[in-house]
Amino acid sequence: QGLKPLVPTESPAPIFGTSKHPSDLPATEPFLGTNKVPDLQKVFQRSDGLPVHLKRGVPDKMLYRTTMALTIGGTIYCLIALYIASQPKNK
Repeated sequence: QGLKPLVPTESPAPIFGTSKHPSDLPATEPFLGTNKVPDLQKVFQRSDGLPVHLKRGVPDKMLYRTTMALTIGGTIYCLIALYIASQPKNK
């Protein structure tokens, strides 16, 4: 009789619907567009002294400054709330 094999000999049926094999897909899908990775690598690997999170110009600067403002404002708000909560209530 022997032991059952650990690896199944047949692939299991898909649970949710059907799936396409990679050979069934077309070589290039129209929604993929062009590959932008080489262009972005040139931008991010440029030696211009800027940190990576500011390399793409004005939108990155605006996002960075907004994040810093919200972080500092939230910290100040938390400290004020802690100060108010630490004061005893008057009767």
